[in-house]
Amino acid sequence: MMATMFKMTMGLGVMVLAAAQVQAQGNCAPREVVIERLAERYGEARRGIGLVQQGSVMEVFASDQTGTWTITVTMPDGTTCLVASGQAYEVIADAASGAGDDA
Repeated sequence: MMATMFKMTMGLGVMVLAAAQVQAQGNCAPREVVIERLAERYGEARRGIGLVQQGSVMEVFASDQTGTWTITVTMPDGTTCLVASGQAYEVIADAASGAGDDA
């Protein structure tokens, strides 16, 4: 359990660093603009949310119709950056894996 939590924490930390790099490249906008574009262009709605380092918020958006998904990180100043996106999003109703199971 502790190893899984450590991996998740490290992964979220990497997302914040990636968001900072993306912000420098210009893949960021005010949160309202990003959310509206994801909804209108891709039919994506928020499916998950989590807190990341330094007061940032990570969100997962996905569409049931198209299967597209997007991960964003919103900085404390309200700027939202696209961190990753893809296709073939699926909701899995499996129970969380137990200790010792590498998923």
